Amino acid sequence: MTVKPMNGRERVLAALRGEAVDRTPVCNPTSVATVELMDLVDAPFPDANRKPELMARLAATGYTELGFDTIMPVFSIIQESSALGCKMQWEQKDNWPTVRMREPIWVEPDDIKIPTDFLTHPDTKCVLDAIRILKKEYGNDVAIIGKTMGPWTLGYHCFGVEPFLLMSLDDPGKTKLCLDRMTKATVDFGVAQIEAGADALTLPDHATGDLVSGDYYKRFLRDLHIELVERLPVPLILHICGRTLDRMEYIAQTGMAAFHYDSKNEPAEAMDIVKERIALVGNINNPETLFAKGPEEVRQEVYRNLDAGVPLVGPECAIPLQTSIENLKEIPRAVKDWHRDHSTPN
Repeated sequence: MTVKPMNGRERVLAALRGEAVDRTPVCNPTSVATVELMDLVDAPFPDANRKPELMARLAATGYTELGFDTIMPVFSIIQESSALGCKMQWEQKDNWPTVRMREPIWVEPDDIKIPTDFLTHPDTKCVLDAIRILKKEYGNDVAIIGKTMGPWTLGYHCFGVEPFLLMSLDDPGKTKLCLDRMTKATVDFGVAQIEAGADALTLPDHATGDLVSGDYYKRFLRDLHIELVERLPVPLILHICGRTLDRMEYIAQTGMAAFHYDSKNEPAEAMDIVKERIALVGNINNPETLFAKGPEEVRQEVYRNLDAGVPLVGPECAIPLQTSIENLKEIPRAVKDWHRDHSTPN
């Protein structure tokens, strides 16, 4: 079937709906920020994480410089945690900002309070303002993707990783109560981003393969993610790092539009599990391929995803800050070349 030419926004949203596209979209629903791009547009960390004009300027390079079909302005996973009251380490240009998780702010479910200024705090308002800027300038041409942290991730940040995981072992009921209460932050920030102009939302919820099992995902998060799909009225892209084949069946049952998956999972094997119930996004390796190898190796990984039928192609996660622009540009080049070589002559 011949599909009429599409722009990036049309292409991404069609792929997230499971509809036909003119070619596979190039998408990173986490971050494409690099030091090289920061220097190119004079929008360095940490300011690009805290000033909306710089956040928007740096995010736009994913489209203007790299040729991706998406713009995603939230480079970190800590904007909400800052607004909730966590202590932050903002770092400098060549390093990611982090939450000081050894200094948790909550211990018990009753400690969980979403501040009244949660959406007007400078670090959440920055995201909302950046989305408004990007929507106004690029919203007709490219998909604007927001990001709202899932409650499991917020649990790591606000309770500390070890205390939160120990709670899940010792008192699953208390853990579920904490997750339910933290969901308000996920939903409130997500809805605010939709109102600001986001076409879709990334939902990072780091129940990663090296920390918890697939059964954990089913027990604690599957039904909660089904609820989030119902409460956030745009396509949701779930992101979980690590080897996640053991939970992809459950993820495919959530109604999420897509799952942003890691290079630890073989594309063909992952596609066999999800069976068109959910789109996959990914899974070009970051530390070995994009950071340490060259364009030819990037191309090979792009082709492996396309050969497997992966609907949206891009890096597996937020890319290393020292990644070369040339390696990133190779992703859309390879996608276009693959489609040219596989096109059916009229």
